[in-house]
Formats: sequence, C-alpha cells, structure tokens
Amino acid sequence: MNSSGTLKIARNGYIVMAVVFCALGIFLMAVPEKAVKIICVLAGILFIADGIIKIIGYFSRDFYCLAFQFDLAFGVLLAAVGVVIIIRRNVVVNLIFGIFGILILADALFKIQTSIDAKKFGLSLWWRILLMAILAGVLGLLLLVRPFEAAEVMMILVGVSLLFEGILNLCVAIYTVKIIKNQKQDIIDMDEY
Repeated sequence: MNSSGTLKIARNGYIVMAVVFCALGIFLMAVPEKAVKIICVLAGILFIADGIIKIIGYFSRDFYCLAFQFDLAFGVLLAAVGVVIIIRRNVVVNLIFGIFGILILADALFKIQTSIDAKKFGLSLWWRILLMAILAGVLGLLLLVRPFEAAEVMMILVGVSLLFEGILNLCVAIYTVKIIKNQKQDIIDMDEY
C-alpha cells in the first residue's frame, strides 16, 4: 500500500474514533445509570481500537508529522490498558475513573505540544487544538481528583470528558493531517554516497 493510502486509513480511523468518543460521551451523559454496568467492556474495546488506530497513524507518512508523532507508545499503552480492563474488569471497576483521567490527561498534554508544533508550522487553527487540549486536560484532572462520590455523577463527568477528547482528536485530524496526492516515501539513493 502506498504511503498516502496508509495515511488515509490512519486519518479516517482517527476521525471515526473521535466520533465514537463523542457518541460514547453523549451516551454516558444521557444514561449514566446504565453506563455504570457496561463501562469496563466498552472502555476496553474502545481503548484497544483507538490504540490500533494510533499505531497505524504513527507508521503513516503524515506531511507535517504532527498528528501521530506520539502515537506509537500511546497506542501500545491504550491497547494494553484496554486488554487489562476487559480481562480484569472486576478489579478495574473501582479504578475506572482514574484510568480515564490518566489517559485523557496524558493525551491532552501530548496534544498541547502538538498545537505548539502546529503553530511553528504556521497552521492558523493551532489555537483550537490548544484550547480543546486544555479543556480535555482539566476534565481528565477532575476525573483523577474524583470530586464526586456518586458513580452516576462521575459517569456524567466521564461522558463530558470523552466528548471533549473526541472533539480534540477530531480537531487534530482535520487541522494537522494533510493528504497529498501522489505522495511518495523518501528514498535515499545510496549510489550518490
């Protein structure tokens, strides 16, 4: 597969996962009492899928190299956490809010750096990525602090956090990933050396 094909798969996968995050966030806000029972399985599947998309994105040839620059390690981490959540859901259920908080906060911090790099590249909408990353980071921090004891209220907070995380990833995919037709991988001619 050519490099622009891999990049299209990664970008479209990123967009699909962002929409899934938004939809799951809205679902968690709408019916938090039902979500408490199924959150571990949903979170595990979501983290594994998002991890795979991030790993594919890392190996794609992005023109600016902004959107996927931290996604190899973060993708492996997400997939591993997803597997652990599914396998050990009885143990993890008490830690789920902290797990969401750590992952959302970490991704937000990476996206803050991405927004700063986007500004250096001269991308005019870098500030939208920065704003969404700060908002997602604050929400991730709130999940870690766990300001509410009621599981349903915390589930609503997880929903809001996932909604903002989805919007953040959508902004990154749309504003920083540029697909150029006939993009070719860099080939070094060894005969010149």
